Amino acid sequence: MKQPVAVVVLAAGTGTRMKSALPKVLHPLANRPMVHHVLANAEALKPAKIVGVIAPGAKDVAQAFAPHPTVVQSKPLGTGHAARAALGSLKGHAGPVLVVFGDAPLVTTETLKRLVAACAREKAAVGVLGFVAEDPTPYGRLIVQHGVLERIVESRDANEIEQAINFSNAGVMCIDGRLIGTLLGAIKNDNAKREFYLTDAVAIARAAGHKAIAVEGPEAEFQGINSRAELAAAERALQQRLRTAAMAGGVTMADPETVWLSADTKLANDVTIGPNVRFGPGVTVASNVEIKAFCDIEGARIGKGAIVGPFARIRPGSEVADDVHIGNFVELKATRIGRGAKANHLAYLGDADIGAGSNIGAGTIAVNYDGFGKWRTVVADDVFIGSNSSLVAPVKVGKGANVTAGSVITDDVPAGGVAFGRARQVTKKGRAAALRAKLKARAAAAKRAKKK
Repeated sequence: MKQPVAVVVLAAGTGTRMKSALPKVLHPLANRPMVHHVLANAEALKPAKIVGVIAPGAKDVAQAFAPHPTVVQSKPLGTGHAARAALGSLKGHAGPVLVVFGDAPLVTTETLKRLVAACAREKAAVGVLGFVAEDPTPYGRLIVQHGVLERIVESRDANEIEQAINFSNAGVMCIDGRLIGTLLGAIKNDNAKREFYLTDAVAIARAAGHKAIAVEGPEAEFQGINSRAELAAAERALQQRLRTAAMAGGVTMADPETVWLSADTKLANDVTIGPNVRFGPGVTVASNVEIKAFCDIEGARIGKGAIVGPFARIRPGSEVADDVHIGNFVELKATRIGRGAKANHLAYLGDADIGAGSNIGAGTIAVNYDGFGKWRTVVADDVFIGSNSSLVAPVKVGKGANVTAGSVITDDVPAGGVAFGRARQVTKKGRAAALRAKLKARAAAAKRAKKK
C-alpha cells in the first residue's frame, strides 16, 4: 500500500542579502509570494500534512502558510536543526517526508514526485535531488558509487577529485518517516560554523547500513533566491514557464518576452495577446479575445470575443462581457460592461454598470467620487453617450436613451429620453477680425511691459 507523504518547508531564513523588511519567502514571484509557489507544488502531491518551519516572531510568514501549521526554529543553527524543529508535528507519520525550501519556488511537483517514487522503488532511507551543474563551484557535491549516494561534500570541504564532480546537491531531500527522528537526532555541529547540516543525514544513514540515493533533475528548477538579482532571475524563469504553458494551451503571443503573467492568470484557447501586456492577479480571459499592445489588466474577467486595447487599463472588480470593445486609453475600475457594448477611446468608467449594446463616446467620464464616497453610474441597454460627457454619480440613464455630446448629466435620464447639459452656444457674425485685433494688441502690450 502506498504511504502518504508529509512535507516540511524550511522557511526560517532571514534573507539578509535581500536587504528588506519583508521576509525573503514573502517576496513575490508572478504576483504571488514565493513560498506560495512552494506550497502549491507540495499541495499537488496530496500530502498527509505540510509543516512550515519559521523564525521566531515571523507572524506574517505563519499567515502565509495558513491553513498549514508552522513550528518555530528557536535559533538559526542550520538546516538540520530547522528540520528537527518539525519532528513533533510528524509524530505517527511512517511514510516519506519531503524536506523542501521556501526560497526554492521553481522546483516542480513532477520532480518532487520522481524523488518520492524513486525512494519507494529503491527502498531508500534518504533520497536527494541533484543536478549536473554548469558551474558546480558553489554547490555541495553528491558522491555516488555504484548507484548509491554515499555522502554529500560541501564545496569548501571538497578535495581536488571531489571538486571535479559536477553532480551537485539541490537541497531537496526525502527521508523515511520511520527513521527521520533517529537520523536528524544524530546530526552533529562539529564544523566551522557550529551548525547542524541536513546534508549529514546521508552519511549517517549509510553508516547505519541504510540505502541513500540521488535523483537527477533539471538545473533550472533548483535556482535558489538569496538576493534581489536572483529574485529577478527567478521571475524571468517563471514568466517563461507561464508563457510556454499558455501558448501550449492555445494562446497566441506576438512577442512572448514582453507579456507578463501572474501565477493565477487564466487564459482560454484562441486568445491573442499583443506586445507589452501585463496581467496582474485575478484575471480570467475567455476564448477568442484579442488583447492589443500595452494593456494592463488586473482583477478582471474578459468575456468571449472581446477586443481590448491598445493602451487600455482594466482595474480590479471589472467584468467585460462577450463581444465588448474596450479601446485605446480607456480605463475601467470596478465596472461591468454588458454584451456588445463599446467604449472605443479616451474614457474613464469607474464604479459603473454599462448595459448591453450601449456606446460610450470618446472623453466620457463616470464622475464616481465626490470627495467623501464612491457612487455608481448605471447605464442601461442600448444607450448612446455622446463624446466628452460627464456622468455625475449617483445617476441612471434609462434604456435606449441618448446623451448629447459635451453634456454634464447630474439627474437620472428616463428610458428613451434625450438629455443634454451644456452651455447654449452663442454666435456673433463678423466679429472674428475685431477679436483677433484685440487679442493681438493685448499680447503686444504684455511683451512691452516685460521688456521694461
